[in-house]
Amino acid sequence: MLRDEKILLTGPAGQIAFPIAEFLSGENEVWGIARFGNPEDRERVDALGVTTRSCDLATGDFEGIPTDFTYLLHLAAYQGPGTDYDYAITVNAEGAGMVMHHCRTAKAALVMSTSSVYRPHDDPVHAFVESDPVGGGTSPWAPTYAVSKVAEEAVVRQNARALGLPTVIARMNASYGPNGGLPAYNLDSILAGRPVSARYDPCPYSPIFQDDINEQVEPLLAAATVPATIVNWGGDEVVTIQEWTAELGALTGLPARVEVTEQPGSHRGMISDPARRMTLTGPCRVGWREGFRRMVEARVAR
Repeated sequence: MLRDEKILLTGPAGQIAFPIAEFLSGENEVWGIARFGNPEDRERVDALGVTTRSCDLATGDFEGIPTDFTYLLHLAAYQGPGTDYDYAITVNAEGAGMVMHHCRTAKAALVMSTSSVYRPHDDPVHAFVESDPVGGGTSPWAPTYAVSKVAEEAVVRQNARALGLPTVIARMNASYGPNGGLPAYNLDSILAGRPVSARYDPCPYSPIFQDDINEQVEPLLAAATVPATIVNWGGDEVVTIQEWTAELGALTGLPARVEVTEQPGSHRGMISDPARRMTLTGPCRVGWREGFRRMVEARVAR
């Protein structure tokens, strides 16, 4: 675990970043920046002992934010409806470059990308490796997301070289835990009596539990290089939405069914080959069934 470091974390109220902030703040000086449009989000982050500042990555204005961070964890991202590609690229691509430049004296930077950058494959059980083609994918609920993250990776790679800043780009798969994620939102659908939506049958992912994400931050930062290291950030096991929906039904004792709605241009499956990541972090410690049980217990108890 990182200790006695000064860490800048972007998007600290987010689904993945908030538990990371909680995990790191006890042993480190953690600063969190975001727009904080919801004051309650900022209060939750403040309560962790994190030093928060309001900042809009789209403007690149870091007034009042120090530059002497030892590590940068850039997790903030715009993922929304609509087709404003210019705004998405400004926030996700240019914003990443701006925050890297601000933290250019850091020992290393971790920038979270997404498995959605990969070009969709006709075979739903194709396991994507880091050298696979990128681009061409889209999602109806966030049409601008994948292309803006491809642009982000390009900007981040250039900045790592230009600034001499050791960087790791981690392409997140299906993260989940008590704080959210695709499996958690599928659980919410079951609890509400709604069907779980899938893009294909089968629709496989490489789900990774939040505890593993937290513990893998340090070894991923240790793997940062110039030029940037690119690595898949997913779990070790392949699980389909169909399989985990059945498991969620068994855990809750509620009816659980999957409704398949194919979405042109989207991925039929999203398996991340874990081989490169395992050489850097070792295997995940939480199996998917154990993770799902813990997720259900936490979210049902709320």
